[in-house]
Amino acid sequence: MKKLDVMLAEKMLGIDAVKFQPTAPFLWGTGWYSPIYIDNLAALSNTQVRNFVKTELSSLIIEQFGDADVIAAVATGAIAHGVLVADNLGLPFVYVRPRPKDHGLENQIEGGLKPGAKAVILESTVYTGANSARAAHAIEDAGGQVLGMVSMFNYDFQMAAKTLKKARLRSVSVGNFETLMRVAQAKGGLSDADMALLAEWHSDPEGWASANQGQIVD
Repeated sequence: MKKLDVMLAEKMLGIDAVKFQPTAPFLWGTGWYSPIYIDNLAALSNTQVRNFVKTELSSLIIEQFGDADVIAAVATGAIAHGVLVADNLGLPFVYVRPRPKDHGLENQIEGGLKPGAKAVILESTVYTGANSARAAHAIEDAGGQVLGMVSMFNYDFQMAAKTLKKARLRSVSVGNFETLMRVAQAKGGLSDADMALLAEWHSDPEGWASANQGQIVD
């Protein structure tokens, strides 16, 4: 049987959710330029892929964090996946903003988080790990317990690993960057030169754009 990361990679490539643009890179919310963009939200529009993601995220939570009381999604990208997973597991759902609202009830955590509740953080895509770490701190500050984090996809940047380790946040993911690139190359979507460029970018995503300005078309 194929591993989960291979299966997810095949499904995401199959719905054209992976875009590779080395000379017209994407600007991420982190402020980094990237030659690749993985649209995890595209999975929501395909029933087969959506059900696969929902099922496998749920299975990871059961296997790794079986005594969870609540699913806590990181706003905003993981909210839809979080609702699906919480419903599938029959658990309460909350979502965590990067910071408290400046109006209304000024909540950072939306939904009812009971004191002492054991929360599993759910993230769509792990970039720097900062959003997940902030969510963990917010849950703990609100009196909850954080068991760990599950994600649909993790870029496996060194920065993220350090951030999550510092936050003492155990993380598991369905998909990862290395497997996705390997599957893409096997399917003929990436050349050896493409793979070399992606490896260079992955080793220093923050500095890649300035080092490759001649390749970037505005």
